[in-house]
Amino acid sequence: MRLKLRNIFLVYFVVSSAGLLYALLQLGQQCDCTHLVNSANDVLKKERPHHRGKENLPIIYVVTPTYARPHQRAELTRLSQTLLLVPSLHWILVEDSVERTAAVTELLAQSDLLYTHLNVQTPPAMKLKDSDPNWLKPRGVEQRNEALRWLREHRAPGDRGVVYFADDDNTYSVKIFQEMRHTQKVSVWPVGLVGGLKYEAPLVDNGKVAGFHTTWKTHRPFPIDMAGFAVSLSLLLTHPKAKFDPDAERGFLESSLLSQLVTVRELEPRADNCTKVWVWHTRTEKPKLKQEDLLEKQGRGSNPKILV
Repeated sequence: MRLKLRNIFLVYFVVSSAGLLYALLQLGQQCDCTHLVNSANDVLKKERPHHRGKENLPIIYVVTPTYARPHQRAELTRLSQTLLLVPSLHWILVEDSVERTAAVTELLAQSDLLYTHLNVQTPPAMKLKDSDPNWLKPRGVEQRNEALRWLREHRAPGDRGVVYFADDDNTYSVKIFQEMRHTQKVSVWPVGLVGGLKYEAPLVDNGKVAGFHTTWKTHRPFPIDMAGFAVSLSLLLTHPKAKFDPDAERGFLESSLLSQLVTVRELEPRADNCTKVWVWHTRTEKPKLKQEDLLEKQGRGSNPKILV
């Protein structure tokens, strides 16, 4: 019996010692953490189960300019939930601010998306005043151009991808992302609830864009809403000076970029020859916070530590 117990103890000692030795040998070895972090501003989250098998798709770079306002977090949350459903997607979120804010940083960190967080402030002369109508000056110009600058610095002409400029207050079906995925140059489709119409859309004849269904400033070279087109990454990288013109006439912002890249005949119709609407130019109603203002004057405003 004593011999048997001694043999058992000996085996236990040998196995434990081997395990301890292996653990010590692993100390100091480099950890492969590329599934967690790619770079300081380029955060890669773990693969989502419903995206398995789609890792080799061209990446969709979604560029979203944003600015601080009471409903900003609500808008970005809604958009991020849609983007989560799209495989092989990289969200480039650009704040109109002097520095990246804590609120947006936290939202992105919790989004489970691959993202890049940038910021650039719109020059004061180009900013809208609270009393200005939203169409008076183009918004998001500096922010979209900052995203283009980032792409040119961090991506190479051989990288596969497509760039889409998605404002944070629009409504998107996941189908529109499927449609743009394999854009060769510039793909186009209808946009709902824009330009005073139920929809604006390219008119297609024999697979080519022959005109546009629009009634507002029809003389524009490309009478297309910002949500109505996507550009291949390689096309943007081979045209290093192409960008949005901050001094463009009202309604000509989209044309200021597209005119540097393609002709109308080179546009690629998507969404069943531009007969399906899968993106809508919606706007969230500005919150009425008169009671909040009143409480703040009385020193009884809502807790600023609670993010809304």
